[in-house]
Amino acid sequence: MVTTPEATPALLKVLDGTVDLHCHSGPSPFPRRFDHVDASHDGARINMRGILVKSHHHNTVMDVLAMKKLLDGAPTPVFGGVALNSEVGGINPSATALAINMGGRCVWGPTVSAKQHICAHSHGDGFPSAAGELYEKEVSIYDESGDVSADTHLVLQLVADAGIMLTGGHLDGPAMKTFFRTAHDKGVRRMLLHHPDYIVNVAENDIDDMLALGVYVEHDLAMYHPDVKAVGWPIEQLVDWIRKIGPERTVINSDLGQEGNPLPVDAYLHIVSGLLDHGIPASDVRQMICHNTAYLLGLEEKA
Repeated sequence: MVTTPEATPALLKVLDGTVDLHCHSGPSPFPRRFDHVDASHDGARINMRGILVKSHHHNTVMDVLAMKKLLDGAPTPVFGGVALNSEVGGINPSATALAINMGGRCVWGPTVSAKQHICAHSHGDGFPSAAGELYEKEVSIYDESGDVSADTHLVLQLVADAGIMLTGGHLDGPAMKTFFRTAHDKGVRRMLLHHPDYIVNVAENDIDDMLALGVYVEHDLAMYHPDVKAVGWPIEQLVDWIRKIGPERTVINSDLGQEGNPLPVDAYLHIVSGLLDHGIPASDVRQMICHNTAYLLGLEEKA
């Protein structure tokens, strides 16, 4: 187990106002280290500005509302959304509208129900398993004729009208590109590609096409922290991505909260310290963890 770097005044200054768009606090059918209230208090250690809590299986807006009395007294604002997996009916306009109408800030494209994820998971990608069978089914953005489905069109219009964030989930590269292009044409502006080299494995030309649509590219602390055994990539890989894409369109989130993994704040301290040591300027780090993330969550109008 690595030692978390000291939270020096200089490091805390870089981390001040961080927004984490990928926190896996509980409840969840996957084992979680803490709940959303705990996540809020953990975030206060670096004066986080906001946390988006994600579940692959249910609408987290309802979690946040159910915990409202506890969260009202907690230091870091917590937001929710809905992932369009089979547990909520897949590409479901009703589930989308419910999440939006109750205050949701994000609609995640299919993750655990995406064909790309199902294929990767069946080959042992290090992704966790639920405690019990969930009878998940594949969810597609296409109809039987191979066109983008009417429900997908309606979901994307709802996201556009609400002005909230859309992610490509764990769709494969070509499907995600179609998803984002359709969303862009409807007026969606806050779009995020998750961890392009984990599960989704998006080709560079597809990433370039998505960047042209205004999509931001996410990388996660969980992939680079040495105490997360499922992936364990060297930080130099993250540095290369930042230099290739540029900090203006790169987002760094935690993707943490799982039982047995580091707390998000400990990971921010460790990885951000490493990025600074590798020559990434503090202003670029803040662009990726504070400003781009705040824009995507709707806390700022410009990144």
